[in-house]
Amino acid sequence: MRMAENDWTSALEATGHGIIPGLLGARECAAIAALYEEPSRFRSRVVMGKHGFGRGEYQYFAHPLPARVLELRRSLYAALVPAANRWAKALGKPTHYPDRLEAYLEQCHKGGQTRPTPLLLRYGPGDFNCLHQDLYGPAAFPFQVAVLLSKPETDFAGGEFVLTQQRPRMQSRVDVVPLQQGDAVAFAVNERPVQGTRGVYRVRMRHGVSEVRSGQRHTLGIIFHDAE
Repeated sequence: MRMAENDWTSALEATGHGIIPGLLGARECAAIAALYEEPSRFRSRVVMGKHGFGRGEYQYFAHPLPARVLELRRSLYAALVPAANRWAKALGKPTHYPDRLEAYLEQCHKGGQTRPTPLLLRYGPGDFNCLHQDLYGPAAFPFQVAVLLSKPETDFAGGEFVLTQQRPRMQSRVDVVPLQQGDAVAFAVNERPVQGTRGVYRVRMRHGVSEVRSGQRHTLGIIFHDAE
C-alpha cells in the first residue's frame, strides 16, 4: 500500500476528494473482483434497477470480511480519522472518532448499526450509478473509499467516477475523477466544511458512476460505518 507517496489527505480536505494512486496491484484487483462469484462471501445482493438506483448490481460483504478488505478498512480508517475529527470540529459536531476502527465500530454496534458495509460493485454495458450518499443510520464516518479493480479502456470503457458538490445558494459543481486500475479515491460521504468570508459553511456531496459503454467494471467500496 503506497498511501504515503501522495498527500491525498490534504487534497481530500481541500476539495472533498483525494486520489490514492496504486493502492492495489493488478493481481490483488483481480483476486478481489473474483470474489463477486462467491455468494457465501456476501450478506446481500442489490440489483440497482429494482430500486431506482441506476443499473448494475452490488453485494455487501458478510462477516468475517476477506482479510485484505479488513486490512484496507483498518489502515484507511487510521489514515482518515485525524481529518474526520477536524471536520467534526469545524462543523460544530460533538462527535469524536476514536483512533481505531474496532472502537468506532463498537460505537456503531451499540447504536444498532451492526451489518458490515464494505461492498463489491459490478457494472456492464449501459450500467450506471445514480448520484447518492451512503448513509445507513445516525452514525456516519465522514469519508469513504472506492478502489477501481478493472482496467479502463481494456476491461471497460466509460464508467467514470463522478462527484457533485452542492454549495449554499449556488449551482452544483461536478468533478469527474480519473482513476486507473488499483487507484483509490477517498471522498466525503455527506457534507464537508468550507471556509467562507463569513465563517464555515456546509457543502453537500453526492457521488455516482457514469454509463459504462462497453465491458465490465468492478469496484471495491470501503465504508467505515456499519448499517442498521
